[in-house]
This record gives sequence, structure tokens and C-alpha cells, in this order.
Amino acid sequence: MFYQIVIYFNLLILAMYSKEDAKRIKKEFWIEFANVYPRKWLLHNTKIKDVSFKFYADNKKAQVLLDIEPRDKEKRKIYYEKIESLKNILLEEHLSDVIFERNYYLENGKVISRVWVEIDQVSINNPATWSKIFNFFNEKMTAFEIFFYEYEDYIRDLEINI
Repeated sequence: MFYQIVIYFNLLILAMYSKEDAKRIKKEFWIEFANVYPRKWLLHNTKIKDVSFKFYADNKKAQVLLDIEPRDKEKRKIYYEKIESLKNILLEEHLSDVIFERNYYLENGKVISRVWVEIDQVSINNPATWSKIFNFFNEKMTAFEIFFYEYEDYIRDLEINI
């Protein structure tokens, strides 16, 4: 029952906003996040083409993502398998709730590989949940970055396999 109320409330909030309002709120969200955590994140600076970290938030959840998107399927497979080979380390030392998906289908039909963490019952449209999202982003992206920097030489080098 509680979850039904939360879902209804989120739908009600969405219905209340025009596209312009939603755009404004989304912009305010990201500006506020940058003000609360004013640091340079790794994101697209992995030095691996089409391998990047991302923040994502919508009206239901927030995620910290590692997207592996090379057009060359073999490269995508190798990068994903390298990270997957480090799964136990990632789970035990950095992100105990990480999710791995070799073939993740984007809304546009494109297939990528994705490794991510998420929280539910937060909304970019609800400023009351922003601090929870910001803290989640900071904690999880920092853990992802530490992991990546520890193993970046191995991950980056297509010739090295464990």
C-alpha cells in the first residue's frame, strides 16, 4: 500500500509540471549537485574511447553508471569481461550492491554493457529527496572512481588478461 501511494504521488507530481517546469527543475537539480559537491568527476575522462561513468536521475530512481559502448562488439566484450573479472573485488571492497549486465538495451535499441548501482524512491522532481541523491552520487561515484584508478592499466590494455 505504501509503495502504491509513493508511485501515485510521483505520478501526481509529474502531472503537475509542464515541460518547461520539468526542464527548470532538472537544471536546478544539477546546479545544486555541482554546488554541494564541487569537484571534477572522472566521467568521460577514462581515456578509453566509449567507456564512461555517468550520473542518472529521474522521477523514480538515481543511478551511477559505468557504460561500455564501443561500436566494435569485440572491444565492448573485452572491456566488459575485464571489469567482470574484477567483480569480486568491486563487490567486496568498493560497491557491495553493484549490478552487471553484459547486454543492456537502451531505449533507442542500442546494446551496450553496463555496470551500475541505484537507489529507488527518490525523484529529481522532488527537492526533498535531492540530498539523498547527492549523497548517493558522491558515495558511489567516489567508490567507482577509486576502483577504476586502481585497475585502470589492466582495464585499458586490451592485450592484458588475468
